[in-house]
Amino acid sequence: MTNPTRSLEHRMGDWARERLPFALAEFVMFVLKQGWACLFGGLLLAVIIATKLVWDPDWPLQRYDFLFLFAIATQGLFLAAKLETWEEARVILLFHLTGTAMEWFKIHAGSWAYPEPGLFKLMGVPLFSGFMYASVGSYIARVVRVFDMRFAPYPSFPLTLILALAIYVNFFAHHFLPDIRALLFAGTVILFYRTKIWFRIHDRHWWMPLPLAAFLAALALWIAENVGTATGTWVYSGQVPGQIVSLAKLGSWYLLLYVAFVTVTLVTRRALSDQPLDLTETRAIAEPP
Repeated sequence: MTNPTRSLEHRMGDWARERLPFALAEFVMFVLKQGWACLFGGLLLAVIIATKLVWDPDWPLQRYDFLFLFAIATQGLFLAAKLETWEEARVILLFHLTGTAMEWFKIHAGSWAYPEPGLFKLMGVPLFSGFMYASVGSYIARVVRVFDMRFAPYPSFPLTLILALAIYVNFFAHHFLPDIRALLFAGTVILFYRTKIWFRIHDRHWWMPLPLAAFLAALALWIAENVGTATGTWVYSGQVPGQIVSLAKLGSWYLLLYVAFVTVTLVTRRALSDQPLDLTETRAIAEPP
């Protein structure tokens, strides 16, 4: 059976290649595919903005509760439409749970707060917040499929698990022990400096260093986080209204992305190769056509 999503993608690609220069057509398709991959997070962010603009606190349904119900419905739609596989959903659920656990801890540590009321709140954490973390896992799982990604040469898988665990534990432990994030930053570069993300926009492979891709993705998440604080959906301790989120949070997202990525690789091991790939017609992402 023809996949309607794949057919739409091919039609858009054909339209771009027929009317645009090669480099511009590739860029347009790259942006469109990235948008398609982050569809879940994009929808959630759009609803956060929209509800802030129109929501009346006197309505019977609280804004946080609507966000939670919207997130559940969207996740169900993704599975029903096969935009995500059940295998991917199980891993995304794991990231959802670990993200919610971090929310509980950070709120009670005074790092940030959710100021609005809601029925679907547990220990001060609105349950929609876990879906924000899950959207990161959803993006990574989908972008690997959308771009037919390969990661090579990939470091020792057990070492990547140890690094991801150390990053996650440090998010909790730095409240009581010395913060080792500088070592963790170094660890991501040392472990992944040789790893390239190979991806295909149409019929040609391109590549990007994995640490660079992680930084760019973290930058996008930091911008999205500024949207979250600007709409008052959550508030950081000591943050003045109108003030941008600290750049330190950019570093936090960079590290957290490795936790998300390693978690997703539990079901995408076939995309990992411990040897450099020998692909024809390859280009670095910064190399001109």
